[in-house]
Amino acid sequence: MFSINDLEITRVERTRVNDQPLVNVPFGKYFTDHMLEVDYVDGAWQKPVIKPYAPISFEPSLAALHYGQAIFEGIKAYKNVNGEVAIFRGIDNFKRFNVSATRLQMPTVPEDVFIGGMNALVNLDSLWIPMVSDHSLYIRPFMFATDCFLGVKPSETYKFFILLSPAGPYYAAPLKILVEQHYVRAVRGGVGYAKAAGNYASALLATTEAKAKGFDQVLWTDPFEHKYVHEMGVMNVFFIIGEKAYTPSLEDGTILAGVTRDSIIVLLREMGFDVVEGAINIDMIVDAYRAGTLREAFGTGTAATVSMIKELHYQDVEMKFDIDTWTVSPALKTALTDIRQGKTSDRFGWMYTV
Repeated sequence: MFSINDLEITRVERTRVNDQPLVNVPFGKYFTDHMLEVDYVDGAWQKPVIKPYAPISFEPSLAALHYGQAIFEGIKAYKNVNGEVAIFRGIDNFKRFNVSATRLQMPTVPEDVFIGGMNALVNLDSLWIPMVSDHSLYIRPFMFATDCFLGVKPSETYKFFILLSPAGPYYAAPLKILVEQHYVRAVRGGVGYAKAAGNYASALLATTEAKAKGFDQVLWTDPFEHKYVHEMGVMNVFFIIGEKAYTPSLEDGTILAGVTRDSIIVLLREMGFDVVEGAINIDMIVDAYRAGTLREAFGTGTAATVSMIKELHYQDVEMKFDIDTWTVSPALKTALTDIRQGKTSDRFGWMYTV
């Protein structure tokens, strides 16, 4: 891997870290002093550079703008109780990034470029890591096609960047969710499992319409019957019914293999829950609610971590929850936070210091 001394680095003359307080930071609004940039040309990745965060220029014919070859990831860094900088499961995001790259016919990024470059960048801008609850340094690797050519084919050139952004909670309060019955996020054989930029663009209309009705997000369903649960907005979703935890299966390739999702499954099993990954019919959720066995419902993701659902609306059924009595999702969030901040032992090997 690269060390910070192996990279070509141009430092800012003056840090902006003191220009705004790192408390109650809006998600994704502010960025640190530096960014990492690497070009892919002639079939090979060039030398990574770290330079001051700044606008980039490109031609109007840029392939990514016309044909959508663009992918990204989301990772978080923290300062633990010992003051060490630690990244949560970055290697898993690196692997998923390259799964997305392969699906969109883009070059895979070498581990030394992705992980080594990320480590160097986070080290350089570590002063930007907030030291308050529910805050972190959000890491955004992304790649896009850079050929200047109009024609439907994979680009021959690409740029890979990593940006850093101090961030507070993505959702500050429990969520009110509408079960989507018209629009579709993903289908079998599509790109639902990839972290492709276009996936998020296609979700905007449904989300906007749901928000106009007073909801925070939508719960996606299958494209044929609109009966089987997929994802919740930009998150994976879980339901605690009796002594079992249910979450949609990844088998059909319609759902992102969330790193936080996988972490929550591990923690749920440690808590004694039988975790069922499979097809979840929304009627089963409604029946469990009416029977009083639907104990909790929540979303999971890198940005949101664990977000409780306070209301779930399906057709004419309004499912409302007394979240103040919940114990499972708060315990999961606390357990994950304590591991990330070094308050408890990292028994799963999820954190690594940089």
